[in-house]
Amino acid sequence: MTRAAANGIDIEYDTFGDRSRSPLLLIMGLSSQMVAWPESFCRKLSQSGHWVLRFDNRDVGLSSKIEGGGVPDLVAGMAAYQQGLPVDAPYTLSDMAADAVGLMDALHLENAHVCGLSMGGMIAQVMAIEYPRRILSLISMESSTGDPTLPPAKPAAMEAMLSPPPQDRDGYIQHAVEVFHAFSGGSDKFDETLEKELAANSYDRSFYPIGFTRQVAAILASGDRSESLASVTAPTLVIHGADDPLVPIAHGRATAGAIPGAKLLVVEGLGHGIAYPTLWDQIVDAISQHTNIAGGSKSG
Repeated sequence: MTRAAANGIDIEYDTFGDRSRSPLLLIMGLSSQMVAWPESFCRKLSQSGHWVLRFDNRDVGLSSKIEGGGVPDLVAGMAAYQQGLPVDAPYTLSDMAADAVGLMDALHLENAHVCGLSMGGMIAQVMAIEYPRRILSLISMESSTGDPTLPPAKPAAMEAMLSPPPQDRDGYIQHAVEVFHAFSGGSDKFDETLEKELAANSYDRSFYPIGFTRQVAAILASGDRSESLASVTAPTLVIHGADDPLVPIAHGRATAGAIPGAKLLVVEGLGHGIAYPTLWDQIVDAISQHTNIAGGSKSG
């Protein structure tokens, strides 16, 4: 793994495959490190013809921590968000999108296919809105437009997301498994053993729970992208789990409906997250078909 200076901060990243292939930038979700993209999943993507890049967003993993951002008041932020009022936050999704574009600059990438999961999907959407020439194609997974009128998360999933993780390693790992089990919607495709491995790897790299609070504030402060998404020109694929209890399927349908020409793939048995290895071939095939049709330059 390597670090690059981007947008005034340091970004930790790594890559899979041959740089001569078409670049595919993966952006992970809320409070999740790049290692939440399993290596075996990344290798499947690289074997399908991509140079795959994954990275730690700001405030997680080994990338810069925004210590000066303090601890946002999420209760006040949520109330303001629901009322369409400004939300106080140390940074927004636009800043996080600029981080990703800054990483592309540091790696001398003129453009890339961009795939984001959950909050990562929101960041990818913002990249497509604000940096259209840098995006070969957009893949928005398990994400949303930010429209506050869309159906909320199921109570058990929201409770799991907001529950603070224990500070000890074993407790953290067990907590992560319980959280993502709640996110699975009861799907028998969820792989608990894989989730344990991902959680252990994350804890051993970095334990920084305060980053969660600042990233949630960034989501709330960024508001509803529905109207802005109408300007997206990048070929877009929306992938959403039929069983997602955290970001219900209505959010995926709304995302696809907001972006001109977007295609929607609803994956049966997929909840929220990536620890569903028996579904990876379907997801990787869909991404590869999408990027092949979209085309674009190689990373050189």
